[in-house]
Amino acid sequence: MAEIDLTPPAAAAKAAEQGLKLRKEHKRGGTRVGVARAHQLMKREPLSADVVKRMASYFARHAVDKNGKDFDNAENPSAGFIAWQLWGGDAGRDWADKKKAELTKKG
Repeated sequence: MAEIDLTPPAAAAKAAEQGLKLRKEHKRGGTRVGVARAHQLMKREPLSADVVKRMASYFARHAVDKNGKDFDNAENPSAGFIAWQLWGGDAGRDWADKKKAELTKKG
């Protein structure tokens, strides 16, 4: 069976970069783990299967943040939005979910 490519997509890298900029500008959002994840995503180097599964779990747990106040406020984004971007944003979520399914199928 072919290897599964765990290289993060460019869109997730771009979202992570935005998250870091927003975190610096607004002085909120994300944890040290989220910041570390953003740096990993921006490098676009292949991630471990464990990291991809953790990403999928993060997005599953934090999907409710999308319903929070100011999540989509470009002028004053919520801490939840900033954290979401650090983990790769919607592109990161879609990619992590897809890769987790591939990894699970592979066994």
